[in-house]
Amino acid sequence: MAHSADLPTGELSPDPFLERTPERCSMDVHVLGVHVRFHSDSAALLNVAAMAYAGLPPHVLPVTPPDLLVELRLGPARVLPPGHEPPPVNLQSGAGFLCGVMDACNYAVLFPEQHRALVVASPDMLERPYHLRYELIEFSVFTLATRALGLAPLHGACVGWQGRGALVMGDSGAGKSTLALHSLLRGMDFLSEDAVFVHPESGLATGVANYLHVQRDALHFIDDAGQRRWIEQSPTIHRRSGVEKYEVDLRDGRGRLAQEPLELACVVFVSRQPAENPQDLVRPVPAGELLPRLLAEQPYAASQLGWDAFVQTVERRGAYELRRGRHPSDSVDALLQLLG
Repeated sequence: MAHSADLPTGELSPDPFLERTPERCSMDVHVLGVHVRFHSDSAALLNVAAMAYAGLPPHVLPVTPPDLLVELRLGPARVLPPGHEPPPVNLQSGAGFLCGVMDACNYAVLFPEQHRALVVASPDMLERPYHLRYELIEFSVFTLATRALGLAPLHGACVGWQGRGALVMGDSGAGKSTLALHSLLRGMDFLSEDAVFVHPESGLATGVANYLHVQRDALHFIDDAGQRRWIEQSPTIHRRSGVEKYEVDLRDGRGRLAQEPLELACVVFVSRQPAENPQDLVRPVPAGELLPRLLAEQPYAASQLGWDAFVQTVERRGAYELRRGRHPSDSVDALLQLLG
């Protein structure tokens, strides 16, 4: 986007909206069952998109999706002093557009009906690839894909066994990431740690198995020294909540990434509450509790078109509460019993 300060003094710019900016590079990826093409005037910006989506298993859903186009544009000016965290994204909509705006030089504009998005970033955001990738690029792709395919966008993790998946929900700090980590280390199929997308009618779940975020204090449950080193050698990221986590890239072959969408077998609500009996961690969620719990956990998904069909799928397949055992491996055992 051109600003008045960018226009030459005393004359009009021949291209004030930057409509003829050359696109020097492109990349094609397959994400959430849809083909995405990235165009960019910056190889560095395209590399951030590759950090998110390169090397992922292609998933196919029972729907014919349109292709998505995302243009990545590098702005001319630095905005933030070194070391400063970028401002949070503000969301807005109107005239058929969806917008996610950090500031005047860092924003995303989405055109859902045209299956297109424009992401603009200032050069200093290349020094903050986590925020750029997660809050602008992934935000754009996920939003376009879920609306194009009619998916239910859910906050949670998903792991599986022999093609069947458990959708894991819970409050921040309840242990979703720890459970996902130990499920991966036990050889279960890993689908996603943070965002899961369910095709409501078929009950198939897809996601992006790129990174796992692990807090340092979770390492004392890992006995294998090689596994601990793998995590400790990963870069760290700082969440806006102030929590620091290792960002572990899962595409190096150390774990089993779900090669296909997982058939949703159940929803599991993880709880901070310890189990009274260490051998009895799981209880079914009564029918009358299920909808209120889903609404409390997933307010955004509940506003989307596929919500009712998703709830019906969960009602048919079952929901459970998983309380804490003495060790995360106890919770993995409980998941395997549910998926067996």
